[in-house]
Amino acid sequence: MRIVSLFLAGSLLISGSAGFAKRDPNYIPEVKLTGKPVSCVPLSQLRESRVRSDQVIDFRVSNKKWYRNTLPHHCPSLGFEQRFSYKTSLSQLCSSDIITVLQDFGGRLQGGASCGLGEFQPVEMVPVKAKP
Repeated sequence: MRIVSLFLAGSLLISGSAGFAKRDPNYIPEVKLTGKPVSCVPLSQLRESRVRSDQVIDFRVSNKKWYRNTLPHHCPSLGFEQRFSYKTSLSQLCSSDIITVLQDFGGRLQGGASCGLGEFQPVEMVPVKAKP
């Protein structure tokens, strides 16, 4: 069984957001749908994940290609903690997989709520227009 943890350090969140609004824990960027939802994404293609809220995670697979995963239910503390782990015996992450929120207890990460993923919707991020 493969165990993989996906989470981003704060510096990656800041440097990875060029061209988009500054990181706000309640900010979910606008996206353009670019295809039909898929049930699974190969792990070898995943480059990063960005937790947008208790129910939305964006997965980057290339410079401009993203998958938005909207969980079927809110996942407590996911939006606050912004990190999660998952276990899979396959070489892909699927809508049937469960993620576990990683909570920080004094510098020590522990598992929190466990929640099911939704389908992976291919999307393109819509750049934020500068205010005049």
